[in-house]
Amino acid sequence: MSRHKVFALPTRVYYQDTDAGGVVYHANYVNFMERARTEWLRTFGYSNAGLMTELGVMFVVRKLELNYLRPALLDDMLSVTAQLKDVGRSRITLVQTVLRGDAVLAEGEVHLVCVGAESFKPVSVPEVLSRHWKI
Repeated sequence: MSRHKVFALPTRVYYQDTDAGGVVYHANYVNFMERARTEWLRTFGYSNAGLMTELGVMFVVRKLELNYLRPALLDDMLSVTAQLKDVGRSRITLVQTVLRGDAVLAEGEVHLVCVGAESFKPVSVPEVLSRHWKI
């Protein structure tokens, strides 16, 4: 896969994350993954707000593929991972999983594009980040 370290964010399933039956609503897996990507980015010294204010860029989702394998349930303790898979001039690809213990509940791949914060047009991934992400 990748030589890049797997980042893992512990996440508890709250009532607001579930349907009436106590099962995590499908769209909330996307929210869990977004939080993990945000915290993964912080490990490189940047918040989303910092990218916009300091570097004038942001990462936007271009494509998301998500496979649901098992349900997450109310009060489960989950681990949501993010791992860099590929880097291009203006894009990055990450693989992500949602786990309960060793059980994979959902897995996906997200393709992000680096865009100018004002133009929303693709720009190069800033050097301060891409030097960490060389495959």
